[in-house]
Amino acid sequence: MGAVGELSGRVAIVTGASRGLGRAIALGLARAGAAVAIAARTESVWDERQPGTIFETVREIEALGGRAVAVATDVSKEEDLERLVATARRELGAVDILVNNAAVTIGGRPPDPGKSASVERSPSRDAVKWGRAPSIAEFPLKALKLHFAVNVFSAFRLMQLVVSDMVAKGFGSIINVSSDAAFRPGEGPYRRPGVPSFFAYGATKAALHNLTQAFAVEFADRGIAANVLLPSMPIPTPGAVSLMGAYNLKQWSTDESFAEAAVRLARTPSQERTGQILFHEDVNHPELGRRGFLSTEIEPS
Repeated sequence: MGAVGELSGRVAIVTGASRGLGRAIALGLARAGAAVAIAARTESVWDERQPGTIFETVREIEALGGRAVAVATDVSKEEDLERLVATARRELGAVDILVNNAAVTIGGRPPDPGKSASVERSPSRDAVKWGRAPSIAEFPLKALKLHFAVNVFSAFRLMQLVVSDMVAKGFGSIINVSSDAAFRPGEGPYRRPGVPSFFAYGATKAALHNLTQAFAVEFADRGIAANVLLPSMPIPTPGAVSLMGAYNLKQWSTDESFAEAAVRLARTPSQERTGQILFHEDVNHPELGRRGFLSTEIEPS
C-alpha cells in the first residue's frame, strides 16, 4: 500500500465504498493520508451476502486516524451526485481524487437512502445464475438503461462536478474502475457460440473506457489524469463470489492489491500517465511489463 502521508492534504470521493473494491480503495487512500467521502446506497446491511455499510467504512478510516464522511448516495440520481460533491467539499475540502467504482451488480440493490430495507427486497439466491444469461433479444431496455445510469452516466456527471476543483488546484486524478468484461466476447468467429454473459455490464464498461480517454485528452494540459483501472484477475469481493461461485477459478487476486494500484495512480502526475486502460498488476509491477488480464479462461464447474 502507499506510503503513509504521500496523499496528505488530498480529498477523494469513492463511490460504491461500503464493501468490496470501493471499501479497499477508500482505506488505501486514507492510509496514504487522503480524506475520503464514502459514497454508496448501503446505510445498513440489507442482504447477508453483501456485508458492509458506508458508516462501517468511515469507522475503519477513523480508527486509522484518518478523516472521512459517509454520504448515502444513489449514483443513478443526479441530485444525489450533486449532494455528494457538495458534502465532500463542505466537510473535507476541494476534491482532487475521484474513484468511480459503483456499478450495477446482479442480485438486487439496497433500498434508496432513508427507506426501509423492506421496500426493495433482494431476489432469492437462485434469481440469477451465470449459466442462465438472458438473451439480448429478450433483455429489458429498462435494465440496460439502469446499467448505463449507474455505470456510465454517474461517472460522467461526477467528473463534470469535480473538474472545477481539480482545475483550480492545478492537479487531480480520476480513476474509473472497469472489468475485463469490456473486452468480451471479442472478435469472431466463435468456437462456442451462445448467449454472452453480462453483455449489458460489459457494454457500459467499454463505453466508460472511451469516456475516460475523452476526458483525459481534454484536460491533459491542466494537470488532471484520467485512467481506467481493471482487475488483472478475478477478485473475491462479496458480489463477485455470489456471481462466480458456480465457476472454477484457478487464480484470484485481492482487493488490497487492487487498492494499492489505485493509490499508485492517485499519486501519479498526469504527465506520466493519463488516458490509459490499466490492469492493476501492471500498475503494481511495472518492471514486469504490461501483461494484461492474467486469469485463465473461466470454465463452469
